[in-house]
Amino acid sequence: MVGLLYAGRYRQELIQNEFGALTIQAEMIAASLGEAAVGVEGEADAELIPDMAGQIVRRLAVTTRTQAQLVTADGTLLVDSRRFTGPGGTVEIEDLPPPAAQRTFAQNLLEAYDEMMDELPMAGEHDENAMPVPERRETMRALAGETERALRRSLGRRASLSVAVPVQRYKQVLGAIVLTRNSRAIDSAVLQIRLDILKVFGIALLVTVLLSVYLAGTIARPLRRLALAADRVRRGLSRQYAIPMVGGRHDEIRELSEALREMTEALWKRMDAIEAFAADVAHEIKNPLTSLRSAIETAARISDPTQQQRLMAIVIDDIQRLDRLISDISKASRLDAELSRAQLVPVDLTGLLDAIAALHEAAEGSHGVHLRREKISNQLLRILGDEDRIVQVFRNLIDNAVSFSPSGSTIILRAMREARSVTISVEDEGPGIPEGLEEAIFERFYRERPAGEKFGTHSGLGLSISRQIVEAHGGTIRAENRLDANGTVLGARFIVRLLAAQ
Repeated sequence: MVGLLYAGRYRQELIQNEFGALTIQAEMIAASLGEAAVGVEGEADAELIPDMAGQIVRRLAVTTRTQAQLVTADGTLLVDSRRFTGPGGTVEIEDLPPPAAQRTFAQNLLEAYDEMMDELPMAGEHDENAMPVPERRETMRALAGETERALRRSLGRRASLSVAVPVQRYKQVLGAIVLTRNSRAIDSAVLQIRLDILKVFGIALLVTVLLSVYLAGTIARPLRRLALAADRVRRGLSRQYAIPMVGGRHDEIRELSEALREMTEALWKRMDAIEAFAADVAHEIKNPLTSLRSAIETAARISDPTQQQRLMAIVIDDIQRLDRLISDISKASRLDAELSRAQLVPVDLTGLLDAIAALHEAAEGSHGVHLRREKISNQLLRILGDEDRIVQVFRNLIDNAVSFSPSGSTIILRAMREARSVTISVEDEGPGIPEGLEEAIFERFYRERPAGEKFGTHSGLGLSISRQIVEAHGGTIRAENRLDANGTVLGARFIVRLLAAQ
């Protein structure tokens, strides 16, 4: 469409340039006639000399390669450069087109297009060829002393350009010179432009097709494969379906393939975790329910009030154990959803840890275990996170340290800045972590408790929840034993590393 618009504008510019050239040529011929072909009897009776005017018009018409026609002031066609009148009659001259070369398919296509458009008038055209030259509009305007142009259709789509200029002697209009030239040169130039446009269009079409085939093979088809594989994974009930690897390329498609594979593996791991969690929950709930059932059945068969009171005490303990267990399970199951919706805000760890230490010292029931807050430096310790969940992490770690620490011991809470992270450690003076269980203690329902602690007091979810929260914040948590120079265990140390806020 842009090419067609350009061709039309290009044709209009050629027509305007042709009109300009014809106007200059007509004015030169009119000036020559006004000076050399006028017989002067009196200023008001000046007339054109037919023989002299005819010679000038025919001679200059050959030079300008136009058809020149001279019309007198009374509307008589005096001279026509294409017609010669002699004793044998009138001879008419017609310019023949150049010998036709072998036409190409594009030229035939354009010719067919021109034939279809033949019925539509061209801009500025006047189909007045049947009218005699003296009666045409431009001739009448020239005899009135004005220069006029006209664009006409002559044969088929061939157009002709006419310019009429008055022939004057001083202010007296003696006639009008009309120069006419066909549009063969213009049509040839426009045809060449249109052929070039068709060539560009063909090349662009070929490039588009090749590019489409290339994009279909390198982008669309791999994306389709990934989409179908993802649909099979969604509909499948087993792990036999997997996202295919797009090998041999290092672009966004490969990154998408790897991301989909990792996402699928993460979903399977999450499903495995859910299944394992459900199995663990069922197992943990089954134990107190079994104890409850046994106690209730036994109480129904005995009549001793003392034994019944003991059994009822067991029932109450099991109910409280179930209540704690269900509460912790509910919190753990909601944790993922709450963390995904949480808005991360800057959290000042310095003030937060100071507040936790102050609350611990002020709270009752700390079993005589003191908490000492140590500051390594006065650096600003700030992270992006959910403040309530960060507090939950350190409360769980401190509660765990208190439960394993002997009375009168001290828990050390230390924080420092390391490059782009903040490291917080919680150290106790308890028995330490059994060798090889540094990772196992973070599993759900871990039951390694200090000697003498009442069974069922803890659900075994605290450290698991702490790791889940820390990893959701992009950090890490690990446990190790504190050792002296001789390798003796001095206690346990939990180290939390979180990304610092920039």
